Amino acid sequence: MTRFPSLLASALLLLLPVASAGAAAREPAALFEAKTVADRDSTLAALEAAAPTDPASAYATGAGQFFSALEILAGGLHRHGFESPQSFMLPLMRLPVSDNPNPAPLTYDGFRAILVAFRDRLEKSAATLGSVPPDADIGIEVDLTRLGIDLNEDGQIAPDESAAAIMASLSRGGAPDPAAPALTFRFDRADGYWLQGYAEFLMAQADFWLAHDFSNAFDGSFHMLFPRAKLPLQDTLVPPDGGMSGGMLSAEWRIADFISLVHLVNWPVVEPERRQAARRHLMEMIRLSREDWKAIRAETDNDREWLPGPQQKGASPLTGLAVGEEQVQAWHAALDMAEDLLEGRILLPHFRFADKGIDMKRFFDKPKPFDLVLSITGPAIAPYLESGKILTSEEFDQIRRQFGGAGFLTFALWFN
Repeated sequence: MTRFPSLLASALLLLLPVASAGAAAREPAALFEAKTVADRDSTLAALEAAAPTDPASAYATGAGQFFSALEILAGGLHRHGFESPQSFMLPLMRLPVSDNPNPAPLTYDGFRAILVAFRDRLEKSAATLGSVPPDADIGIEVDLTRLGIDLNEDGQIAPDESAAAIMASLSRGGAPDPAAPALTFRFDRADGYWLQGYAEFLMAQADFWLAHDFSNAFDGSFHMLFPRAKLPLQDTLVPPDGGMSGGMLSAEWRIADFISLVHLVNWPVVEPERRQAARRHLMEMIRLSREDWKAIRAETDNDREWLPGPQQKGASPLTGLAVGEEQVQAWHAALDMAEDLLEGRILLPHFRFADKGIDMKRFFDKPKPFDLVLSITGPAIAPYLESGKILTSEEFDQIRRQFGGAGFLTFALWFN
């Protein structure tokens, strides 16, 4: 495996509970090797109790809470017969959820409830990881082929639900390659910042959705994702076979519904504080990435690094990439650029407006209804236009070139 297929696939790599030499051996081992949800949850509860006084337990607890957040999302999707779109248009919903032949009916309010539970558990994970002292001595060995997530709510954590299997499904649509290198890493304090940053990123996505009333899009197109969950237009628009034939975008009816979805992304703002929170989550993600790299640069070992610094030579067994000083410097420049955009210090360009740009701080903090098509064509962007320094494609290209043939996105998914 040489590339990350999506942001969510990257997040899955460190989602799972971990063991620490500083905690009782039995409890962490049960946590990261658990074969059932009950066993894992029992161990997680013990670690949560120890977390206030033991940094290693807090670290493990935060990872376990992140894991359970993704399990909440996966379980909710499976319960209602979700069929993954495998599309970057819907990054929150790319988990390889297995088929459910008898899905439960789903309503708009029920779908929002799944997102709320997912988001709130992520918030708990971020808070727990944030409680780990910066100087905590963390060294946790994790084998990604032995760690899993219950994707189908059967209470079991099967081999095909391991992190390695999930990554393989997302990247190639198949099982892990038995000839692939070992996927065992030693996670340290720096990697805790990495995972906390991904929790903030996913919270930003969830809060953006929840800030809006997307019920029209749900009623008019989500049978594409939940073809047998009794959505309003199922009987009218889903084929008689129940949507079981053809891939998500290989069938004409699904392509039509995808177009409907794009057209129906015209969402009134119902909880403006959530759109404001989305920006804060992204700002916190940037801060945590800087803390991550500060911690990475301070490391003197080179022991199965999840994210190596320039001083830790060798290619990653997961990505096949080595990290050089030029990539780290370019990444920090990208973080500065993202922060400037989110703070409104520089403006995002739009092809319709030569002398003005989009104030992204205003976009989040003073939200108007979000219309995807009119944002692309221009009218919905008008309330956020401002005069000032506009980001140029040359400035971004200068950063992008530092990442070489692997590309900026590959490194960004890895670096967070």
